[in-house]
Amino acid sequence: MRILIRTSKWAIWARRLGSFAIPLLVIPLVLHRARLIEAPTFIALEAVTVCMAVLALVAALIAYGRLWVTGDQGWLKATWGLAFALLCLAPFIYLGAMFVRYPRVSEVSTDFANPVPLSTPRSVAPMSTDMRDMLAARFPNATTRSYPLDTVSMFDLVQDLVAERGWDIRTRRAPQDIGEIGTLTVMAMTPFGFIDEVAFRVVPAPTGANVDMRSVPTFDFPDFGSNGERVEDALLALDRAVTLQLRSLPQGAPADVGDTDAAPPAQD
Repeated sequence: MRILIRTSKWAIWARRLGSFAIPLLVIPLVLHRARLIEAPTFIALEAVTVCMAVLALVAALIAYGRLWVTGDQGWLKATWGLAFALLCLAPFIYLGAMFVRYPRVSEVSTDFANPVPLSTPRSVAPMSTDMRDMLAARFPNATTRSYPLDTVSMFDLVQDLVAERGWDIRTRRAPQDIGEIGTLTVMAMTPFGFIDEVAFRVVPAPTGANVDMRSVPTFDFPDFGSNGERVEDALLALDRAVTLQLRSLPQGAPADVGDTDAAPPAQD
């Protein structure tokens, strides 16, 4: 007589829920990045994804326990359900870690006293002194840069930086000579499809040009440190670009403006 070995229903449901959570995670993300759905809809769908993945995780763990006791079939199904659940939850676990690590801010700027103007009127909540000190400690490289190049050359380097990152330019006022100020505003997209506005300002200085930068979220949602990291990454990239340009000059030839005996050191 053949003994029928049952397949655990918990294992079956673990795989079903986990396999359903995968497209529920990916499709809204693709649509949000393509600007086909709004941010509130995207957040709601991803919240459903988290619930679905948690249910799959719980079902897989219960299935493991029952399979160990009863000897039913379903180990592979439970394992697939567990793998799908962990895969779906990984981005949210990462975001949770970033939420704990970084403070929630309304902007990151190299000059809070005289912030770089944005392309559109936007209400930005004022930041306390304690929060500014916290940002300075968390993002030590998000500071005004002084370079031994004129404003025209520096503005060209800023435009090259924007082009390399694929940011969408909204307004641009290029300096026509070395005594003018240049400004540039762009829209940058985070990996999850949220849009931040980024503004640059190049100001003439006695020894060359000063560069300020500002990054502001356009949606009231935690930025998970993306704005601070963007400012630091862009300014460190400018440090490297200026260093390469100065090194490319013929030996002994002066730079455009000011003392150019040494390239500006990149800040750690």
